[in-house]
Amino acid sequence: MPELPEVETVRRGISPVLEGQTIDSVQVNRPDLRWPFPERMVERLKGRRVTQVRRRSKYILVDLDSGETLLIHLGMSGRISVSNDPLGLFAHNHPAAEKHDHVVIDMHSGARIIYNDPRRFGAMDLLDTATAAEHPLLRDIGPEPLGNGFNPEAFYTAIRTRNSPLKTALLDQKLVAGLGNIYVCEALFRAGIDPQRKAKNLSKARVEKLVPIVRDVLSEAIEAGGSTLKDYRKADGELGYFQHSFDVYGREGEACKTSGCDQLIRRIVQSGRSTFFCRQCQR
Repeated sequence: MPELPEVETVRRGISPVLEGQTIDSVQVNRPDLRWPFPERMVERLKGRRVTQVRRRSKYILVDLDSGETLLIHLGMSGRISVSNDPLGLFAHNHPAAEKHDHVVIDMHSGARIIYNDPRRFGAMDLLDTATAAEHPLLRDIGPEPLGNGFNPEAFYTAIRTRNSPLKTALLDQKLVAGLGNIYVCEALFRAGIDPQRKAKNLSKARVEKLVPIVRDVLSEAIEAGGSTLKDYRKADGELGYFQHSFDVYGREGEACKTSGCDQLIRRIVQSGRSTFFCRQCQR
C-alpha cells in the first residue's frame, strides 16, 4: 500500500496541473471502489475550479471553489496518471483507456487525470472543506511526521503508557500520521532501535534521536519519488526508486550494511506485518 512518501509524490505531481484550473468533465465508469462514489459526484465536480491540492496522512485532498473537497485514497493498487498537460510535465497524448480506469477527469486546460485501480481498495468522497478535519476518516489522525506537531517531547509523552512494541506504536495513525511498514523499518534501523522494544520503555534520549531520523527517511523517500514494489507509479508513470536505498526492508537473509556487522537481516511478524531488522545493530 502506498505510504506517505508515495502519496506526497503523487500530490506534488498533480498539483501544478490541477490548482487554479477548472474541471470540464468527469467520467465515472463504475458505481463504487471500496465503497460507493458520492451522490451526484459528476455533477458536483463538473465546472468547479480547483483551489488547492493538499495531503493529510495518506489521503489526497482536492479543494474546490464550491466549498467541497474531493478526498482520494489510493488503497493498495490505486494510481493517478496525467496526460496532455499544458505544462509539458506529463504525456502529451491521452493514452488508450485501460480496463481499470474507474474515474477520468478532463480539465479545461486539456489535461486529463485518470484514476486506475485494479483491486478497487481505493476510495473517493466529497466533503465540506470547512469541516473536512472532522470527517470520520480524518478526525482521529495524529500529527504529520514532517510537521511541527511531531516532535520528541510530544511523541515521548504519547508513548509513555504504550505497552505495545515501538514499531506497532509508530504505525498507529492516532499517534503519528501516514507512517507505514517500509519507512518505520528503515527509520528504526537507522536509529539503532529494536522494533520489538516496548514503546513505554524507550528513553527520552532515544526518542530525541528517532524523531529527526523518521523525518529524514521520509524526506529522502519523497525526493526519490517514493518506493515502487508492485503497483505504485508516480503521476508521470515513472517508478519511484527509494527501494534501491533500503537498508533492511525486504532484505531478509542478506548481510547487514553496517560496516563491521556480520549479522544477516531478520524478518519477524508484528501485528500481521513483516518487520525487517538487524539483531546486532538494533537494541
